[in-house]
Order: sequence, then C-alpha cells, then structure tokens
Amino acid sequence: MIRRSPPPRTVATLTALRRAARRVADAYGLGVETRARLAVSVSLAAHTWLAGHRTVSLAATRDDNTLTVTLTCPPGADPPHPSRLPLPAEFGPDGTTRWHLPLPPRDAPAVDGDDDQTESELAAVLARMDTLTVDHARLKDELDETNSGVLALYVQLEERDEQLRRSHGQMLRKLEDALRPAPLTVPGLRLAVHYEPAETDAPSGGDLYDWFVLPDKIVHITVVDALGHGIGSTRTALSVTHTVRTLALEGHPLEDIVRRAAENLAIVDPDLTATVLLARLDPRTGELHLANGSHPPPLLVRRDGHTRYLQVSGRGVGFPLPGSEATLSTHLTPGDLLLLYTDGLTESRKNPVEGEQRLITSALRHREQPIDAIPRAIADEMHGSTVLHPDDTLALALRLTPKPLD
Repeated sequence: MIRRSPPPRTVATLTALRRAARRVADAYGLGVETRARLAVSVSLAAHTWLAGHRTVSLAATRDDNTLTVTLTCPPGADPPHPSRLPLPAEFGPDGTTRWHLPLPPRDAPAVDGDDDQTESELAAVLARMDTLTVDHARLKDELDETNSGVLALYVQLEERDEQLRRSHGQMLRKLEDALRPAPLTVPGLRLAVHYEPAETDAPSGGDLYDWFVLPDKIVHITVVDALGHGIGSTRTALSVTHTVRTLALEGHPLEDIVRRAAENLAIVDPDLTATVLLARLDPRTGELHLANGSHPPPLLVRRDGHTRYLQVSGRGVGFPLPGSEATLSTHLTPGDLLLLYTDGLTESRKNPVEGEQRLITSALRHREQPIDAIPRAIADEMHGSTVLHPDDTLALALRLTPKPLD
C-alpha cells in the first residue's frame, strides 16, 4: 500500500536530501528508475547551496494523477542548467524547483532501507543499460543492412548511369556521323579529319567540313567555323556548307562563292555568322586554289620540310562586306602535307601567333605518319598542355600519293 506522504523536510546534507526524495518516491509508489532520477535531480539542484552548509526543504503534494515535488532553497541560489537534471524541472524566482511526475496506475510496495533502495536503483540502471545495449546491437544490425542495401542500390545506379552514358555516346556518335560527309575516295589523294567538340556532352559544334568531287574531277573542300557552340552552331554550320555546296555545283567561280553564300544566307538568317575556307584541288596535277572568309590560313608542309601559311584575305558570312578578296593558287607535289583547321586548334592559349608556331612544329613532327593518324596526333599535341580557351576543334589533312592514279 502507498504510505502516507511524508511531511516537508528541512535538510542540511545531500545524503539527507536523497533519503527524503526516496521516501517521497516510495510513499507515492514511483518506479525505481523514477526514484533514482528524482534523487539525483534534487541533489544536483541543491548541491551548491548545501555545499555552503545551509539548509533546504523538500515537500510533495498530490493533485489527481500528478505528484509535485518541490525543493525550496533560499532566494539567490543559482539553479543548475536544465539539461543537467535527469528529470525536467521548473525553476521559480523564489528559489523553488518543482518536478511534476505522473503517478503510477496502481499502488506499489514501499522499499525500506537505504541499502536496498540503492541496490534496486543500481539494478534498474543495469537493466536499462542491458536493454539499451540490446537495442543498440539491433539498430546497428538494421543500419548495416540498410547500408548494404544503399550500397547495392548505389552500385545499380552507377551501372545504370554507365549504360545510359554508353547509349548516349553511341547516339551522339551516330548523330555526328550523320552530320559528316561520306568518306571521299579519290585516286591520287588521301584525306583524313579529326573533330573534337568544346562541349563533351554535345555531339557536334560549329566546326564542320564538306568535301565532294565536281563534275570536272576537281575535289572541293569547305571548312566552316560557325559562331557559338553546341547544336545551335551546328545548324548554322550546316546551312553554310549546304549553301556553298549548291553554289559550287552550280558552277560559280571559287572567288565568288563566299560572297554569294553570305548574301543568300542573310535572307534566311540575318544573324548567322561563320568563317569559311574553300579549297579546290586537282589530284591529277596538284593544282590548288583557295578562297577565304575570315578563316585561319591553311598550313602547307612541303616534303622537304619547308612550311608556309597560305594567307588569303577575306571576310566571312555575317561580316561586313563578306567575300574572299582574291584567290590563292599553288601546286602540291606527292608527299606534301596540307592542313586545314579551325581556330580551336591554334587559339587554345592567349597568343594565337604562338599557337601557329606550335602548329608548325607539331606538323613537322607528325608529317611522316600515315595520313589517317596525323589530324588526331596534331590535335592531341596542341591540346596536350593547359587549354585556356576551350573551343570546337577541326583538323583536316590531305596529301597526294607518290604515284597518283588517273
């Protein structure tokens, strides 16, 4: 049975205060764990005051199903921080500290004797620790299982992402192949090209080329560098190459094609801007003719190692007064290497002049390689160091065979 509530007690030591708190807990049938928390809480709340050899009082009142335990210290006593108390408490300005504790549904037997009380509280603490240990082990096992599941899901997502990347890459390569002209097989001439977009997730950019054979067996080559990057600039470059091809097949003189292309395209898209390089080569004689619209000059590497940039003045599509101011004519011999390119090859650093000199050095180093390997080898070397200005890059190499066929 619940014993009668002990009267308020005034105590001067922590031991006496703990004993009073335990008697209150026993009187109202509080559980062992609650009793232990209450004893520790009142000790912490009164510790500073009792350390100064002063007294405090402890009282208990019952209201329906709530027990209120009140610790009274003289005004001016500093209460402990609430986080330090095992049981939440209210601190009053008059020096009181109150705990509001729910009463158990049934009376509990009282426990007599401080030793028995201490042992039962320790047993409750140990039991609580055992329960927490079991819960901790269970939660750890669950966490390990969850982590294993997350790791497996992560691996699956990585595999799926890799599959998507491969599929995306295959799709982009097919799209890029669709944008390029078919390989050109011409007796006495070998051609090779390497393209590298500035944006790794775009299949193409503004750098594009076109090659075809005219009715008189002359090989026509167009190199275009449209303003911008990505698919939008690809559309611009396609418009230029298609327009140039139409004009060339209609028989317009080489020196007029850049201007006519600019005039025709201005009607369709006044904002279209691109540089254009046109080359006409007769593989039977080696005669080469160039027209230029604001495009970097081709590099000619003779078989004996002499080099020359083939400069032709002109302004590109979308520029003021577009057109090639003249045409340049020269003669290729078997073994000579001609390199046509876009500015992404030489202007990856701050100094384009330095880039042109590096291109000469690289072309001389790789000119003896098979023609199919030269454009990529030069591009890799030109971009092998720090690239300050990433840009679409196109490199096109051509060379007459030692014994051209008719």
